[in-house]
Amino acid sequence: MTDLASNTAKLAPHLAALRETGIAHRIAGKDVTGATFANHSPVDDSVICEVARGTASDIDAAAQAARAAFPEWRDMSGTARKKILHAVADAIEANAEKIALCEAWDTGQPIRFMAKAALRGAENFRFFADRAPAARDGRHLPSPTLMNVTTRVPIGPVGVITPWNTPFMLSTWKIAPALAAGCTVVHKPAEFSPVTARLLMEIAEEAGLPPGVWNMVNGFGEEAGKALTEHPAIKAIAFVGESKTGSMIQAQGAPTLKRVHFELGGKNPVVVFDDADLPRALDAAIFMIYSLNGERCTSSSRLLVQESIADRFEAELAARVANIRVGNPLDPHTEVGPLIHATHRAKVTSYFAKAKAEGAIIAAGGTAPEGPGHYVTPTLFTGARNDMAIAQEEIFGPVLTSIRFKDEAQALQIANDIPYGLTAYVWTRDITRALRVTDGLEAGMIWVNSENVRHLPTPFGGVKASGIGRDGGDWSFEFYMETKHIGFATGSHKIPRLGA
Repeated sequence: MTDLASNTAKLAPHLAALRETGIAHRIAGKDVTGATFANHSPVDDSVICEVARGTASDIDAAAQAARAAFPEWRDMSGTARKKILHAVADAIEANAEKIALCEAWDTGQPIRFMAKAALRGAENFRFFADRAPAARDGRHLPSPTLMNVTTRVPIGPVGVITPWNTPFMLSTWKIAPALAAGCTVVHKPAEFSPVTARLLMEIAEEAGLPPGVWNMVNGFGEEAGKALTEHPAIKAIAFVGESKTGSMIQAQGAPTLKRVHFELGGKNPVVVFDDADLPRALDAAIFMIYSLNGERCTSSSRLLVQESIADRFEAELAARVANIRVGNPLDPHTEVGPLIHATHRAKVTSYFAKAKAEGAIIAAGGTAPEGPGHYVTPTLFTGARNDMAIAQEEIFGPVLTSIRFKDEAQALQIANDIPYGLTAYVWTRDITRALRVTDGLEAGMIWVNSENVRHLPTPFGGVKASGIGRDGGDWSFEFYMETKHIGFATGSHKIPRLGA
């Protein structure tokens, strides 16, 4: 990426095409339109394009298409699926610049991060493509009278509901393993950021994915989303989003006994002990809350810093936060762009008044520049307690709450005294302390002396209100597939005789 003017010029033809065609549903390989809604850019609130507004009938058509396509896709060899999914990855890489530009404009995420998001999406497809041939492999479990074997089969048509914060990468993260497992998909992207989901759909079909294997219906959660979670042909729902919405989806899917996988909210602690490598801890803490506009479930939104180093650490932190570059997401120098929507900006900025009312200090930021665009200055709260709203509630923006602790026991108590349990970050040079603290933390994922560095074979997911289930490596196949047991008698063992 070069500069703002160059990126703006490169984006222009893509925006012109979107305005002309709009975004339709894609069902059984065909575009389907009807009622629409306007999709706006958070950069200047301009209309990007009209988007099809899905109804229950659209969801039904997509679910039936997924069900019709399932037998052939299920029975295709893993090697053949691998070839198609690698072709999708190739096409993603070939379109990486277009994807990054469109995603930055559609979501407000800085181009410096979105340029990598497209390539991560390709990596997701390659990773699961390579595992497709062995996805059904099981185990040999002999007993005295039987040769017991297990195998796995795809569960059937599945629903995937993705969020607005990094929609392209998260769509690939959910859809790639479903396709590799042999499932067919109905995808409902977030209504605030539908552009790159459509690009991904087009890429997949051009790469050779058969019609109906992957269907997409746009729209709102209370309409298209609800119809998807309730549809009897859909065997499972994979959802990324708010914890409250996850609870609603679980209730909606209960009558049809749907399997669910949820990646939900977080209020994740980064615990900095006084023996930590402080410059590295500072870099990591800043990156994990202010990158991606703070709109990420794994953000380190609570800083727990030991009292003996807190004055120095918070002072250096406040200076760095005040220096973060806010601006147009197409500018490669921008570090924080606009938030996704005016409604979300209002939610984030409401915590400025809450912080003051509760007695916290706004050490940096705490303002929202007037438009155009939904911008918020990177913000730091200090002098906070863990019982404050700014410490307990997921703000989901570039806002960090700093809380001081005395010792290891208090650090653990504060870290765990939260409804969420997605990630945690620990900074210490003491390996025995690291072992004790990671053992006591209530979180599904923990990094020690590191920011969040994803390794695709490892499990991704949270505990408590942060989610159900795990993604990544074989854990993804466990969700999208059913395990069968078959027992073969190895001889003429004694069978009890009744009524003889």
